[in-house]
Amino acid sequence: MIDRYSRPEMKRVWSEDNKFNKWLDVEIAVCDAWAELGRIPKASLSKIKLARCNPKKMQEILAETHHDMTAFLGSISESVGPDSRYIHLGLTSNDVMDTALSMQLVEASRILSQDLKGLVTAIAVLAIKHKYTIMIGRTHGIHAEPTTFGLKLALWMEEVQRNRRRLDEAATVIAFGKISGAVGTYATVPPEIEEMACAKLGLSPAPISNQILQRDRHAQFVTTLAIIAASLEKFATEIRLLQKTESREVEEPFQEGQTGSSAMPHKRNPELCERVCGMARLMRGYALTSMEDVALWHERDISHSSAERIILPDACLLLDYSLSIFTSVINGLNVYPKNMKKDLELTKGLVFSQRVMLALIDKGISRQESYKFVQRNAMESWRTGKKFLTLLEADQELMKRISKEELETIFDYKYYLAHVDTIFQRLGLTATQWKVKPGSEEKTRLAPGAI
Repeated sequence: MIDRYSRPEMKRVWSEDNKFNKWLDVEIAVCDAWAELGRIPKASLSKIKLARCNPKKMQEILAETHHDMTAFLGSISESVGPDSRYIHLGLTSNDVMDTALSMQLVEASRILSQDLKGLVTAIAVLAIKHKYTIMIGRTHGIHAEPTTFGLKLALWMEEVQRNRRRLDEAATVIAFGKISGAVGTYATVPPEIEEMACAKLGLSPAPISNQILQRDRHAQFVTTLAIIAASLEKFATEIRLLQKTESREVEEPFQEGQTGSSAMPHKRNPELCERVCGMARLMRGYALTSMEDVALWHERDISHSSAERIILPDACLLLDYSLSIFTSVINGLNVYPKNMKKDLELTKGLVFSQRVMLALIDKGISRQESYKFVQRNAMESWRTGKKFLTLLEADQELMKRISKEELETIFDYKYYLAHVDTIFQRLGLTATQWKVKPGSEEKTRLAPGAI
């Protein structure tokens, strides 16, 4: 994907150059450890540290051996000479490949963590600005009770923060190296080498391994990325729904000169959010594959290898790309409070039905009877389109139990804003903390008054 949302940092992590450089880092770290134990002469170590991978030579050897680690070792041996005999001493391929892969995944996780931090900030700023922007809450797609757009965004922000913590945990689980020999017995390379080499590489040594690092670690990492993608899909789906022509409460950015359709010049489609949703589906497939990679034959087979060469780079690249897109959507989101107010009043006061019922209960009427009083008038409002309050005031049996003045005070949106500040304080969502212009949220506060 080459567009303005693509970022080069993640592409560099998964480049062939970076992979082979990481392999070389592992080989040198092991040689360094052997030298500390006196197994490799210091003079030889100095030459080994100058080793370089020759991609062209590696391809020539690979064409003959069909084994990438053998080809890699052959290519770096040319740059070292006779002292290359000390490289890969006592190791098996996965000592190098799995340890280097962990380093790549740690690098990728740092980039993704920063992506998530940026998204948290974008959502937080918008949430504060729309703290009091009242809108209809919907359950089952049907109008329920009022909420605010700020509360909707605050909910998202807290979920992204949870996802960042999940990613940190998954990164910790994957930050392990394995230098334990052919089936993990340390028969050809002692545990001290693993401990010293991993320390040099910024990893922890796996407490136990066989020929590979166990793939439950990688499965946790990929499923975490899939969970994050699922959250993005949830947010993007909400924007898509709110952007529908019938509502147009929000709208993803639409630049001058942009086209939404080759046939219909009027179209302003939520294509960015749709893209995020589509990629989340792909991520779930990668998560399933990562779990199927956990069960390997005996001390290992390589049925996981071919799958991982696709799913690990792609999962990281896809999530980085999705986060880039969705953060730009939030930063440029068009919000239409007037349309939110229009939709809020679409049902002519039905949103206050629970408040009316609770007021009747406070008068000593049973919940069941109160529900019936309110529901019969609500259903009449649905059928006729008449104002809910007008129908209630015309219900003589109901009005024997509550005064007109008491009833009218119920129809006030301020009631639903009573605890907004408390929720925002719980989340640490203050204008000062997030460097939002003081008072900007007040501009969206709904003026008091009955419907």
